[in-house]
Amino acid sequence: MFTENMAIAMLKEKSAELGRLPKKSDFSGADVARIKSRLGPWNRALEKAGLKEKRSKSE
Repeated sequence: MFTENMAIAMLKEKSAELGRLPKKSDFSGADVARIKSRLGPWNRALEKAGLKEKRSKSE
């Protein structure tokens, strides 16, 4: 079973490997679908993984 923690680990590992925020294009389509199914839209997934700061609504 693919868990939220597994999705977060995938994002963190890819970020460390690339030295930047991972993009959807850095993953297979199947991996993107699995990550999004657990963490939501891509930007929210990056936020949940602690890789990107949440934007305030006033920005």
